[in-house]
Amino acid sequence: MRNSRLRAALALGAAVVTAAVSSSAEAQQQAQGFAVERLYTSAAGGGWFVMDTLDMHGGLGGAANLVASYARNPLRVTDGTTRLAVVSDMAILQLGLAATYDRFRLYTSFDSPLTVRGNGGIVGGYTFSEPQADLESTPDALARGRVGLDARILGKHTSPFRLGLGAQLGIPGGAPGSLRNNYLSDSPPSNTLGAYTAMFRVMVAGDVGPFTYAGHVGVHLRALDDAPTPGSPQGHEGLFGVAAGVRFPMCTACTMRVVVGPEIYGATAFRSFAEPNGTALEGLLTGRLEGTADDGPQMRVKLGAGVGLNHHFGAAEWRLVFAIELFDHSTDRDDDGISDSKDACPDLPGTKTRDPKNNGCPAERGRDRAPDVEHACPDVSDRSPSNPSTNGCAPNGRDQDSSVPEMRTVPSGELHFLDQTRYAP
Repeated sequence: MRNSRLRAALALGAAVVTAAVSSSAEAQQQAQGFAVERLYTSAAGGGWFVMDTLDMHGGLGGAANLVASYARNPLRVTDGTTRLAVVSDMAILQLGLAATYDRFRLYTSFDSPLTVRGNGGIVGGYTFSEPQADLESTPDALARGRVGLDARILGKHTSPFRLGLGAQLGIPGGAPGSLRNNYLSDSPPSNTLGAYTAMFRVMVAGDVGPFTYAGHVGVHLRALDDAPTPGSPQGHEGLFGVAAGVRFPMCTACTMRVVVGPEIYGATAFRSFAEPNGTALEGLLTGRLEGTADDGPQMRVKLGAGVGLNHHFGAAEWRLVFAIELFDHSTDRDDDGISDSKDACPDLPGTKTRDPKNNGCPAERGRDRAPDVEHACPDVSDRSPSNPSTNGCAPNGRDQDSSVPEMRTVPSGELHFLDQTRYAP
């Protein structure tokens, strides 16, 4: 009897110890880091912060920008009882470059962390490490790079409805072994350089009078799935967003305008589509000052401030964004291959010449600055644009740039030379 009681007590003790060890092990399970940032910016020259104006046009052009963003509490996790701001402060600097031609854009960008700060702790049986990254501790850290291609497939650059497609490849960053621990990459915590990602988007945009809008839907191919860990990625995601604003000239005599309006954007994991625990939603109120000249270098300055509307990872409690951008569309209104800044006749298709006075102008045999396409008498040098039926014709039928005398037929059928005066051109 005594032995059976002893065996029961030992069994109970073993069970308690096993449960305690198991609980301790579960509490010590290490949460892995991942790329927290959800501000998937548009390419340099894209207009909005996240959406794209799809206004590529003209000959060979380009853009370059610097984007600085700060996010407060972009990663907060909870198990219903305990709350922890794992990433409390995140500031990122992005350099972007783009080349445009006609309706196409090829671009690249590189992100570098200015600062990443947060708190460590245990939530839901997972241990979260405290992130620490800045220019001093990781001066060579490159959190992410990307290369992409956008194309407008429907509409002109000023149409009320424009449709475009975009694709980009996310490139692993540098500083091996520290990116994931500091919530800058989906890469495993080893000496690898990270995990590649890809995005595909269908984009719309348009301008109607003073109003402008843009939007997109897409897919984010993201292999990382840490679903059991609170607040972590759950694999591939759907992207969505919309923007709308009003634009008005800064002054009547300048080529600058102001655009003000909101952007709302987010992402949702396909495995928990549209559910709160798998969807990040954020809104920005944005304003930008941009050049509107037909051709030549232009500047754009953008400022945005916003809040998280659904606080899944990456949707910050609040966010500030600033960007400065240089761009040049090399506009060619008449599509003759000569940019407007070098085209003497920017609204009439012409030919390229060495003379800046007629470079890009149509042929004008009459040498009277009346293009042949508008000329009733292309071989005659006289311009009367008020009457299209006689534009370019000499008064009374006289040919002012030839030595051919004017002739007139009289009722008898004889030809009479009125004079034989040569008119100099």
